[in-house]
Amino acid sequence: MIERVAVLGLGKVGELAACLLHDSGFVVTGLDAGSLPEEAGFRCERLRVEDDEALERALSDQQVVLSCLPWHLNARVARCAHRLGLHYFDLTEDVSTTRLIRELSATAKGVMAPQCGLAPGFIGIVGADLAEGFDKVRSLKLRVGALPQNPTGLLGYAFNWSPEGVVNEYLNDCEVIEEGERKWVSAMEWLETVHIHGVQLEAFTTSGGLGTLCETYHGRIDNLDYKTMRYPGHVQLMNFFFHELLMREQREQAGLILTHAKPPVDDDVVYVHAAAEGWTDGRLQRHEFVRAYYPRLLCGRMRTAIAWTTSASACAVIELLREGHLPDQGFIRQEQLRLDDLLRTRCGSIYTQSGEEAKR
Repeated sequence: MIERVAVLGLGKVGELAACLLHDSGFVVTGLDAGSLPEEAGFRCERLRVEDDEALERALSDQQVVLSCLPWHLNARVARCAHRLGLHYFDLTEDVSTTRLIRELSATAKGVMAPQCGLAPGFIGIVGADLAEGFDKVRSLKLRVGALPQNPTGLLGYAFNWSPEGVVNEYLNDCEVIEEGERKWVSAMEWLETVHIHGVQLEAFTTSGGLGTLCETYHGRIDNLDYKTMRYPGHVQLMNFFFHELLMREQREQAGLILTHAKPPVDDDVVYVHAAAEGWTDGRLQRHEFVRAYYPRLLCGRMRTAIAWTTSASACAVIELLREGHLPDQGFIRQEQLRLDDLLRTRCGSIYTQSGEEAKR
């Protein structure tokens, strides 16, 4: 019986994930190095993840670990969970961290499931669901944008997500499948225009959003890529910032500058656009999944769209483990999960309750 879950990192995403898991019947312990939420409804403890002995003590009586920490701390947590034989989940988009977790999973006593957030995560589950509807798939295009509803300035952006994660996505190489060949391409390229509910957006390559999809679908899909969506003009300015001003050589400083200029907003929106083209019974067709998700009331407070879309996906996967929809051990790819199963969980059902009607 899976019931004890430790949530590491109690920022906007982690604190909400802990609340959702608590409301879903898990016994939750929240762990963070900084200030702890007041009247959380679940046990909270202060912990520095960099202290290996303290980390092991804090996790020794747990069954499941969900890391909502910055990407560079996940490897340490994953190794500890592996030593203790715990089930491990995280939200990382970092390719090297996922590679390490793959290696650990070969000898894991529990499940090791990285990339359980929005992208990678939910978008991969949606993409796999679309792809499975065809006899043969010629293309699968996955797009996600977390944006302010009311953008200002030339960037048209607000850093509601980790600046470290955004900088990595903008600078690290991106894996794709192009004309059947699995390859790596540069970030912030392959620019295209997308319209969702009458809103014009631009989409461009960013790193990590596909998770393990290229490996899974190599030889089965001719063209597969992931792009981030922003308001028009954003990527040109980001290319100027990172490449012409050479801020790519100072990633930490770049994140500080950007978040100082464009702090988080409460009124955000998450756009999801997934499209698959292929043949069924010899007939070429296109299937789409297009949504706009807005802030909503959860666990007694309004939550930003990026916070709840990320938290709900990770928590739903943990619910699937409890319900027996996942193997008992080893590496879990997001595309192994069925979209219908995810949406039937308590946390996954939040996706079906939200859309235009949730807009404030």
